[in-house]
Amino acid sequence: MGTRFAPTFAAMTAPVTSSPAAHLDATDPLAAFRQEFHLPPGPDGQPCAYFCGNSLGLMPKAARAAAEQEFETWERLGVEGHFHAPSFWMHFHDTLTEATARLVGAKPIEVVVMNNLTVNLHLLLVTFYRPAGSRYKILMEGGAFPSDQYAIESQARLHGLDPDEAIVELVPRPGEHTLRTEDILTKIAELGDSLATVLIGGVNYYTGQAFDMAAIATAGHAVGAYVGFDLAHAAGNLDLRLHDWDVDFACWCTYKYLNSGPGGTSGVFVNERFANRPDLVRLAGWWGHDASVRFQMKKGFRPMPGAAGWQLSNAQIFPMAIHRASLEIVDRAGGMAVLRRKSEQLTARLESLIRGLNLPADKLEIITPADPAQRGCQLSVLVHERGRELFDFLAAQGIIADWREPNVIRLAPVPLYNSFEDVERVGAALRQWMNERMGE
Repeated sequence: MGTRFAPTFAAMTAPVTSSPAAHLDATDPLAAFRQEFHLPPGPDGQPCAYFCGNSLGLMPKAARAAAEQEFETWERLGVEGHFHAPSFWMHFHDTLTEATARLVGAKPIEVVVMNNLTVNLHLLLVTFYRPAGSRYKILMEGGAFPSDQYAIESQARLHGLDPDEAIVELVPRPGEHTLRTEDILTKIAELGDSLATVLIGGVNYYTGQAFDMAAIATAGHAVGAYVGFDLAHAAGNLDLRLHDWDVDFACWCTYKYLNSGPGGTSGVFVNERFANRPDLVRLAGWWGHDASVRFQMKKGFRPMPGAAGWQLSNAQIFPMAIHRASLEIVDRAGGMAVLRRKSEQLTARLESLIRGLNLPADKLEIITPADPAQRGCQLSVLVHERGRELFDFLAAQGIIADWREPNVIRLAPVPLYNSFEDVERVGAALRQWMNERMGE
């Protein structure tokens, strides 16, 4: 992987700048990484202000060369690319392990990159949702991303259960938009020995709320349940510590904050407690079989130790090549602790600009928690009147956000490629829209 360094956010000598945002960008040690991504043009042909990394991250300039190398290997070597430099496809997924472990706060044996997110979610639930007798309930947040809802519904039916009986959904208190940690922990304790599994998104896709995963894992284990997380909106966004938090299992996609391309590959975490448990029920595949005897092609599945034992098929070379290029950027930037620091600064500035509009809550409100510890880099703005009009207005100004029905605009200032000037553009556009339209 690339050389790692930890840039400092202390003040640095910089040229005189024309605005506070320009000064912050000039003194930002991560500013140069913006040049490593392709910024789509806005309506005026100039680079847009891209705030949609929570849906699809931008393309790293290194991605094309990374994929092209594998095309060249395929062209030149054919099947022999599995065994010869520079690609060694046979072991390609192993080249992602160390960086992936750093990314999510895990040990290398606890992670593997494979498949796509919902496939991995199902594979993990086959193992970690094992309803039996009175312990059959699974707890999730209400309004989870549809893939999670559908996966859990179908897993309940797979066990002959009625989803309406087996699934317990956490909902905010009346008049509130997000969940309180104490309410989550209370519900876990209340379910007690009827609870088989907790599965929650590390960050809720709609509200942007980040959950206290350590506290949830502790509470779930106290009642004898497995605890897992869908980290689609958390990986590459939060500074994760999955091993230290004693999470049982997790999975994530790589095309949002990890900038690894549409439909990119997925990551999996399985706690080392389960590293040598061949007795665990799982859906087995060839690539999860003991590598030392894999090519003997014999009957009788013998899993690889750790998360690798949940693999099904050989590596998706082209998506993984792009993902490796993206992980190298994260490492060169200093890792998630450094990125998270800038993320908090960008998000706080965006929040300040939106709140500075002084609009009443019945017009516009931020539904993402104000506490930085309870959010990533996403702010979800609930627009009670003319929300779609505001979204289209921002797009016309070259600001790419994300619209979620019925009336939420999601804005995600990503630290690798968003600037403080980008954030100021959003603030200026919102004020212009307010001045021009809100009085009509």
